[in-house]
Amino acid sequence: MASNRLQLNHASTEVLWCTSSRRQHQITSGPVRIGTTNVQPVSSIRDLGVYIDGDMSVRTHVTAIVRACFAALRQIRSVRRSLSRHALLTLVHALIVSKVDYCNLVLAGIPSQLQDRLQSVLNADTRFVFSARRSEHITPLLRELHWLRVPKQVTFRLSVLAYRCLYGTAPAYLDESLLRTSNVNSRRCLHSADSAMLVVQSTRRSTLGDRAFPVASARVWNSLPSSVRNAPLLTTFCRELKTVLFRSSFDND
Repeated sequence: MASNRLQLNHASTEVLWCTSSRRQHQITSGPVRIGTTNVQPVSSIRDLGVYIDGDMSVRTHVTAIVRACFAALRQIRSVRRSLSRHALLTLVHALIVSKVDYCNLVLAGIPSQLQDRLQSVLNADTRFVFSARRSEHITPLLRELHWLRVPKQVTFRLSVLAYRCLYGTAPAYLDESLLRTSNVNSRRCLHSADSAMLVVQSTRRSTLGDRAFPVASARVWNSLPSSVRNAPLLTTFCRELKTVLFRSSFDND
């Protein structure tokens, strides 16, 4: 910064130590010196609308989403009588569902408790749109709106980004993180080399490493039917992928 004649903005500078929850107690709580300024470490930071926790649990991010969504739902409720069903659904999509979908790739592999909190937002929105009671079963209503549950939404985003990486429309730093089985010399004679599958990298920690994009996206991609993976166009891929995820989400209920 000094060589480029830049000054540190003390008010907007934060320091975050990242480690597993078991090692949080080993991190120093003292300030970090940057230039001539001492910056106090924080437990979470906000970057491009996504909250990042020191233990990578995204608990703060989920809490912020749930709080913002229910606040927006209360605002829409105040003008509900003046809106048609179509206008109401448009507002719910724009002000609530979009918050749940935003950057939901960071939600890959999170605990089921956090997934349930996000799903409660979609359930409340669905009941609000149909004026349904809390005791009414939510599955038929979600099926009628054609909404995927939160885990399936994350699977959808991971799959789409993996497709873009494999077909050269994603950022280079993501494209380079994925490896086709056909590019591995030891696997060229295997059946998987001709099935457009990805190599699942080994990890040391399932709570952190398995949630990384190269690992999570490769596992999701390999679990898709070959007819979906071999779709010639992105639009075709998204349509067939949505159908597969929708059926797996609701056909067994």
